[in-house]
Amino acid sequence: MSAFGIDLGTTYSCISYLDDTGMPVVVKNLIGEDATPSVVYFQAKDRVVVGLEAKDAAKTDPDLVVSLIKRHMGVRAVELEFHGVTYTPESVSAFILRDLVRFAGTATGQDVRDVVITVPAYFGLAERQATQVAGEMAGLNVMSLVPEPVAAAMHYGVIDPGSSHTVLVYDLGGGTFDTTVMQLAEGDVNVVCTDGDHRLGGADWDERIGAYLQECFAAEYPDSGAGRSEEFLQNVSLTAEQLKVSLSQRQSRRQPLHFAGLKMTAEITRAVFEARTADLLDLTFDITQRTLETARPLGVDQVDKVLLVGGSTIMPAVARGLRDRFGFEPLVHDPHLAVAKGAAMFAFREAVRQDLGKSADSAADAEVTALARQLEMPPEVVGAAARSAVSIVVPRAFGVAVVAKGTDPEEGKFEVHHLLHANDSLPAGPVQEFFHTAVADQRTVQVEIYEQAGTLESRSPDDNSKIGAMAITRLPPLPKGSPIDIKFSMDEKGLLHVVARDPVTGNGVDADVQIGDLTPARIDQARDAIARMS
Repeated sequence: MSAFGIDLGTTYSCISYLDDTGMPVVVKNLIGEDATPSVVYFQAKDRVVVGLEAKDAAKTDPDLVVSLIKRHMGVRAVELEFHGVTYTPESVSAFILRDLVRFAGTATGQDVRDVVITVPAYFGLAERQATQVAGEMAGLNVMSLVPEPVAAAMHYGVIDPGSSHTVLVYDLGGGTFDTTVMQLAEGDVNVVCTDGDHRLGGADWDERIGAYLQECFAAEYPDSGAGRSEEFLQNVSLTAEQLKVSLSQRQSRRQPLHFAGLKMTAEITRAVFEARTADLLDLTFDITQRTLETARPLGVDQVDKVLLVGGSTIMPAVARGLRDRFGFEPLVHDPHLAVAKGAAMFAFREAVRQDLGKSADSAADAEVTALARQLEMPPEVVGAAARSAVSIVVPRAFGVAVVAKGTDPEEGKFEVHHLLHANDSLPAGPVQEFFHTAVADQRTVQVEIYEQAGTLESRSPDDNSKIGAMAITRLPPLPKGSPIDIKFSMDEKGLLHVVARDPVTGNGVDADVQIGDLTPARIDQARDAIARMS
C-alpha cells in the first residue's frame, strides 16, 4: 500500500509520503529541490516541459508558457491552444501532477498511483471537481481532496502531539488565501469555519513589485517602449518574486534593469514594498476578521494558536500585522512544506482506513498490528491513522433558483434559495424543502442549482454561479402551487447530491451534480494524449 500527498500549488507544487517511521518526507525533484514551479512550457506539439526550465522559458517564449493555472480551475470558458492543440486548466494541471509522480516514482522505486491532492479551503464544487479531473487525466487514483489548512493542521499536530486547542490557520500561498478555524484534539481535526479568496495570493505582491520596477525604468527612459516589450515584462515578473523573498530578509535591494541597450539600477526598500502592498495585506486581515466573527456563534470565542502556512507568510508584515490588529503571536513552522507533509499524512490515513474497511474507527489492536506488520511500520502510527477523525465543512452555500418574491413568473426574475450553507459540517444533509410550481398546468419543472460565488451568502443571482441543472419531466398538468420536493446533501468529500421529485406522481430526478462538460470519454481521451507526450 503506497499513498502519496500532493500539494498542487498556484506557484509551486510538491509531493510527499510517509517513511517507515511514520514521518512525512517531501520528494526532491530532478534538480534536488523540494518544490517545483507550477509552470508548463509547451515547447513542441509532442513535448511539454514542467518546472524551472518552463519558468525560464517565459523569458524567450512567453506565448508558450502557462503559469498560475490554478486560478482558472473550474472556469468552463478557459481554453488554451498551443501548436494547434487545445488544453483546459485540468489538462495543464495534469502535466504538473504527472511530473510530480514521476519524481516520486524514481525516488522511491514505487508505482505512484494512489494520491490525495490538496485544495484551498475556499475552493467551491467546480474547482474541486476540476482538481479531481486533473488527477484522473494524469492517470492517478485520487482517493480524496483535502483542504490545505486541514493538511497543515495535521502536520502541526505531529509537532505538538497529544494536545487540545483551537487553531486559526492563516494560509497565504502563491495564488490563494484562506483562513480557517479548527479544533485539534488528540490527533482529531474538526474544522469550525473557513473563508478566503482563491484569487488573492503572493503573485499579487509580485505584480506590485513588478509595476514599481517598470515605473523606475520608465522614469529613467520615458521613451524606451520597454513597457510594451513582452520579454522585458517577463524578466521583470521573474525578478519580482526573487525581490519579494529578498525583502523578507533585508531592508533594501538594488536591482539592475536593462532593455534595448539601456541600463539602470532600481532600488526598492522593504518600506516601499510594504506601502505598495498594504491594501492586499488588509484584505487578508478583513477575511481573517470575518472568519473569527463567523466562529463566535459556533462556540469559538478565542483561538489558542495562530499557524502561518504558505510561502508568502515569510513576509515580516504578515506576522506584524496579525500582532498589531488582533494581538496574535503567530507560529511559523515549515510554511512552504507544511501542506505537502500534512497531505502525506492524510493520504496514509485514507489508505489505512480503506484497507481496514468499515472497522477503521474501531479497529481491534490485532487488526492494526497485522496491518502494521504488513506495511513494516510502527503499530502506533497505523493505529493513529485508522482512528483519527477529520471533520470539514461546506465551503460555500448551495441552492436552487426560485421565482423572486413579489414578482410574476412571466417576468422571469428569480433568486437563489440556499439549502446548504457555508460552514455546515460535512457530511451535510439531506436538507429537504418543498417548493411549488409557478404557473398553472405546469408539466415540466426545471431545477437549476447554484453555488455561492461572492464572499457572503446572497439570494441575488449575480452573487451565485450556476453549476448544474436537472429537469422533472412527463408530469400531468399540475395546478399552480403544487409541491415539489427537493433534497440537498453533500458527502465528506464535498460531492453534492440532489433529489428533486413530484411527491404526488413520484416522478423526479436523483443524481450527483455534474460540473462542466468534461465527460468520462473526454477525460480518457485527454489522459491518453497526456501519456503520449514526452
